[in-house]
Formats: sequence, C-alpha cells, structure tokens
Amino acid sequence: MTHVIAVDLGAASGRVMKVSFDGETFTLEEAHRFSNVPVRRGAHLHWNVQRLWRETVRGVEKAREGALSVGVDTWGVDYGLLDAEGNLLGDPYHYRDPRTRGLMEWVFKKIPRREIFQRTGVQFLELNTLYQLASMVKRRDRALREADTYLGLPDLFNHWLTGLTRAEFTHATTTQLYNPLKEAWDQEIIEAVKLPSHIFPEIVHPSEVVGYSGQMPVVAPACHDTGSAVAAAPSKEKGFAYISSGTWSLMGTEVERPHIDEAAYRLNFTNEGGVEGTYRLLKNLPGLWFEQELLREWRSKGSAPGYPELYEASEKSPAFRSLIDPGDTRFVEPGEMTPRIIEYCVETGQPKPMSIGEHMRCVYESLALNYRHTLRQLEEVTGARYRALHVIGGGSLNRVLNQMTADATGLRVFAGPVEAASLGNAAVQFMAHGEVEDTWEARRLISETYVTGIYLPLSPEPWDEPYQRFRHLVEGEEK
Repeated sequence: MTHVIAVDLGAASGRVMKVSFDGETFTLEEAHRFSNVPVRRGAHLHWNVQRLWRETVRGVEKAREGALSVGVDTWGVDYGLLDAEGNLLGDPYHYRDPRTRGLMEWVFKKIPRREIFQRTGVQFLELNTLYQLASMVKRRDRALREADTYLGLPDLFNHWLTGLTRAEFTHATTTQLYNPLKEAWDQEIIEAVKLPSHIFPEIVHPSEVVGYSGQMPVVAPACHDTGSAVAAAPSKEKGFAYISSGTWSLMGTEVERPHIDEAAYRLNFTNEGGVEGTYRLLKNLPGLWFEQELLREWRSKGSAPGYPELYEASEKSPAFRSLIDPGDTRFVEPGEMTPRIIEYCVETGQPKPMSIGEHMRCVYESLALNYRHTLRQLEEVTGARYRALHVIGGGSLNRVLNQMTADATGLRVFAGPVEAASLGNAAVQFMAHGEVEDTWEARRLISETYVTGIYLPLSPEPWDEPYQRFRHLVEGEEK
C-alpha cells in the first residue's frame, strides 16, 4: 500500500493527512490537525501564516517516510507578496479584513464591471483578490511597491517546500485576475488597476510536479480546497450538483467550459477552475461561519454547547419564526453574532431570536432556504434539472442542516465525504503517479466508502411559504 501526504488548510483549521491507496480503497490517517486562528494587528485582520507553516511542517514530517509526494490546498483569494530576495512582505491579510470596503466601485471606474466579468467569469465579491490588491494600489502600500512575486496561499507553501515560485490554476481562477478564455493572467485588468504585471508567476495545473522537498515530489492538487473537494464528490453522473459545506457553502455544478453569459452575470455566479480542465460553475454562499461565530460567542460568555446540543435545541425551537439573509454585509466580519441577527430581525419586522435554539433554527433554516434559492438560479443558468445534491466537507456531518436542505430543495441529499478536500487532494496526486486513472475512477472508489448518509425530503411543502418570505428579504440586495 502506497501513500501520499495531503495538506488541507481551511479557514478554521488545518490538517495533514496520510492517504493510502491499495488499488481499490483510499484510507485516511490523520497525521496532524491544528486550529487556524487569525490575528488582529491594529485595525487589520491577518492570517498567522508562520504558525500555519510550522504546523504544516510538523505534520509533513510525521507522514514523510515512504510518501510518494505531498500536495497542498487552501481556501481561495488570499495571498502573500515576496520581495526580490524571497522574503515575505508581512503576514497575508484575511479576506474578512475591512480594507476592501468600497473598492469594487473604485475598480469599476477604471474598468467596467461587465468587462471584468467578460474577462474572468468570476462572481463579484468584495473579498476577491482583485479588490484586495486594488486596496494596496489606492493606499500606495509599500509592500506592493517592493513586491517581486505574487503567490496565492497554497503557492506560498509550495514555494517554502520547493524554493520555486509557481501559481496553481484552480487558485488563480479565484482571484478575478485570470482570463479563462486566454488561459492566462488578464493583463488588461492588471494594467487598468495599475498593478505591477511582473509579479504574477507562471501557472501550473493540477497533477503537475511543482518541485521537490528534499527527494519528495511536491504535486499540485487542485490547490483551491473547493477544487479538491469537488474532485472527491462521490457522484457517478456528470453534471451533478454539490454544496462544499464548511465556513462557506460553495454551491454549483461541474461544467466542461466556463459559463460567461448574461444569466451567469445577472445572477452573480462564478467560474472557478477544476481538475482535468473542468470548471466549477458555482456561487460562494455564507455557510457554517454563523455556527462557528455563535459558538465562539457563547463559549466566551461561559456557555459551552456542543454540536449535539445545538442540533437538539434547534429542533425543539419553533419553525420559520425568523429568517435572515445570510449574505447581508453586517454578518461578514468576526465578532458577536447574536446582536447582528437580532438587529436584522428587528429591522425586518420579525420576532427576535432569544435562546440558543432559536438562533440556530433561524440560521439553519435561512441557510437551507438560500440553498433552494441558489439551486433555482443554477438551474436557470445551466438549463438543467437536478435530482440530488452532494453535500461534501465538514458540513456533511450536520444532520439538521442536511435534512432541512433536503426538505427545502425537495432533493435527495447525499452527505460525505467529510474530508473531501483531503481525499480529492490525494486522488489528484495518485493520478499524477499513474495509480488512479482520472477523477471519475476516484469518485467511484470514494462513493463506495465515504458516503456517510442519505437524506430524503420528508416534508417539503411547509417550506413554500417561508421561501416566499425569504425571497422578499433577499430580492432587494439582488436588485
């Protein structure tokens, strides 16, 4: 049995997994797991990237003996800048840092919104790399003036492993600076925003060897964690719908070519690169961020509910009492979440959630209704009708939200794998070594072991009236 090392860094935690393959079954063994806690310096929020690197090295060393290769995936959009000597010019900013407020309109004055979409096919989010870098241009940031190389976060870790500077395709497509039609960085956008064009490195693709860490090959998986997770989605049919469920909920489908058209632009869908030349047509939606922040708040005040307590409390609370628009900008930044949920409900004329159960019921129902809303939009963009949803990632363990998702959408929900990104990361490495033929073989093998639950719609009808209420809440922002 051979193994590879899958490093999967998420916005809330990181893990280093030893993934073995005997020709029929992938076996996961956790070598190291660690939290990912951002740090605040003055008014700004940063990633503690040096700590993440130390923990990654610790995990890789535990799993190195006998490994065929190592691969790194992380969340999207964030990056580091290196000077000419290869030194990191400060800890990377967190995508929730407020420095990008108002930057979208500033950029649109330099290059029209519609043209940006035509060039990139990427959803408009204030946290995108384009607006993060534009904020540095506007502030005349010294780090940008001194920068010699831009590296997305997984590219930074690959650089530290190998000494080489490359940008991986799937992560590059999250930046809103990559042109999928030209298959290159978009020089027109870069020049319009006055970014230094020389800092953007050569692009490599999933399954390519990036370099070597000692004698061990460093293989690019889908370095964007959602790309790796979707590579492990246990579907046997093309055109499947999925939710990569974690801090964010990334909901969409896999397509052969990007959808850069009127419907995708109007509904604000994105086209992110996938494995084997595919694209992920999806929407980035708020996800279990709410659950994470609520737990952090309650625990800081002396309450210590676990996930079973959250689920039970939400199930015992009245249904459809209060709903929120998860995409409302007041929920973006870290901090106490209950006052913001209460504020939203008061502003929209709804009862205030008071208990833990009422807050969780409000959040879970709102997320499920947002999935229903996005599913309808996805069907409009693709012209397809979906029969099932694959919920992959950590959120696949949330039985309450999974059942609500089945009821709200009227679809069967297949839950798992939980460690989808690690499995997809490893599968691409095994493809590079010739051990696995393609993603479809990997998905077939994963489907036989890692589907953890199937949820059938039990009571879809009661969701129709709340869905109309939910649409009324969100339609103003969409206009």
